[in-house]
Amino acid sequence: MQRVTSSSVSVDGEVVGKIGKGLNVLVGVGEGDTEADCEYMANKITSLRIFDNEEGKMNLSLLDLMDKNIDVGMLIISQFTLYGDCRKGKRPSYTRAEEPKRANYLHEYFVKLCKDKGIHVETGIFQANMQVEIHNDGPVTLLLDSRKEF
Repeated sequence: MQRVTSSSVSVDGEVVGKIGKGLNVLVGVGEGDTEADCEYMANKITSLRIFDNEEGKMNLSLLDLMDKNIDVGMLIISQFTLYGDCRKGKRPSYTRAEEPKRANYLHEYFVKLCKDKGIHVETGIFQANMQVEIHNDGPVTLLLDSRKEF
């Protein structure tokens, strides 16, 4: 995920999702992921204190900003290539990525969980060739994993 000043996603030259200040979240669904993983990630991402407070210290979450009536959002984009294993050979292996039907279900469940928190959420189009424009703020980029492997 990245803290952004703005972000958008386009398919075939048409913008299909766009936010201003907030989070760009690239979601990879791994083999064996469950609804519990989605719930963990939705709670973690929306409450992670990575936005600056009045003193310029990263001490506010996305939900904190919403409580202060600051207009923020999330652009959530499915990206199976996050599971690309490049340790062998010259071509990534995606065997640890979940199969598309289940991955789409879990991706949509994650989006719903974030929307249920009252967050303005935009998305890309699952399995589409997307062009993503990210204006990283900071830059702040963090890797999160429900299995806590890193």
